[in-house]
Amino acid sequence: MTASPLVLGIETSCDETGIGLVRGRELLADAVASSVGEHARFGGVVPEVASRAHLEAMIPAFDRALATAGARPGDIDAVAVTAGPGLAGALLVGVAAAKAYALALGKPLYGVNHLAAHIAVDQLEHGALPSPAVALLVSGGHSSLLLVPDVATEVIPLGATIDDAAGEAYDKVARVLGLPFPGGPPIDKAARDGDPAAIAFPRGKYRDGTLDFSFAGLKTAVARWVEARQAAGEPVPVADVAASFQEAVADVLTRKAVQACRAHGVRDLIVGGGVAANSRLRALAASRCDDAGIRLRVPRPGLCTDNGAMVAALGAEIAGRGLPPSPLGLPADSSLPVTEVVVRWADADSGDRYDHGIARIAARQPQHAPVKGGQTGAVAAGDGEQASRPSGAVGTSPALWARPMDAELAAWSRPAP
Repeated sequence: MTASPLVLGIETSCDETGIGLVRGRELLADAVASSVGEHARFGGVVPEVASRAHLEAMIPAFDRALATAGARPGDIDAVAVTAGPGLAGALLVGVAAAKAYALALGKPLYGVNHLAAHIAVDQLEHGALPSPAVALLVSGGHSSLLLVPDVATEVIPLGATIDDAAGEAYDKVARVLGLPFPGGPPIDKAARDGDPAAIAFPRGKYRDGTLDFSFAGLKTAVARWVEARQAAGEPVPVADVAASFQEAVADVLTRKAVQACRAHGVRDLIVGGGVAANSRLRALAASRCDDAGIRLRVPRPGLCTDNGAMVAALGAEIAGRGLPPSPLGLPADSSLPVTEVVVRWADADSGDRYDHGIARIAARQPQHAPVKGGQTGAVAAGDGEQASRPSGAVGTSPALWARPMDAELAAWSRPAP
């Protein structure tokens, strides 16, 4: 029996650098490095800061994941990376790293959709996904309802937020209440001591007949209520505000999720994304699904937030079926539609040239040439170049001789025996 491929997953869409290793539906490693502390003083994620943090965390996270899994780079069978949606600069770091790993290891590359990965990660905990299923994805950047006939090939949008995402509303309300960033965990904690019925905050698009969401009005209503209390010199009951706000969010999300299941005759609901770690959302979803006869699947909180495991999980599903990989010229697409589960096209400006150039360079590389004492073996000549190169040089082109490849890197690039 052939073993399932070992898939490396790379996630850098926002402020978490995630590296995951998955074989089949078994999670072997999930290394996450968060830069949230660097953004806290700004009250939100600063894209350039996030990009720099990804650059610094990428290799340490990769090494940590390999150590956890007891694997070597040469054991990896495929590389999957979040190609979008997300912050453009942050995505570029992950995509560039994935291309480098795929090329160095000679393995296929899969550029996958961030939202589809949030769905696929549930397989690591609860087994194969039912087909079809409805997915409710809730995070700082997304609030979406999706019909999922097949997570690897077909995801259909049913509804989404028309303004603020739920997680974004949490962050902004937390700032109004003087709570730290990100706002989800502190609001959840404060709400435990509050009364969810204390304040009747509005529910946007609650009975509009659509499966879309709106949280901008709710966020503004909370801010105006707090400002009115402060202007009157009255104390702000933080716990009651937090509980009432959280109830409004969870009420709308779960109501529409159940409506989506009923409208499409689906008996399985998957909830994912960072806000899916919220205790009230999980409890209310469980209660309403139970009443409606719908089976609920929610990953553990650690798999709800952004991580490399979810990317590896989707990559493992795609690679395990033998579906075609992405081109090495795949772009980072900050607005990648959820209907595009795997990127199959290269950047129009550079993709063809990139793939052609990479193919030429790869063709001139020695196939796992042994490296001893910093020496590298002879390579086939190309484009009139001599069939030898300086000690420790990478490739055959003089332009590639500028940075010698030391013995450690050479040993890293060889497959495990």
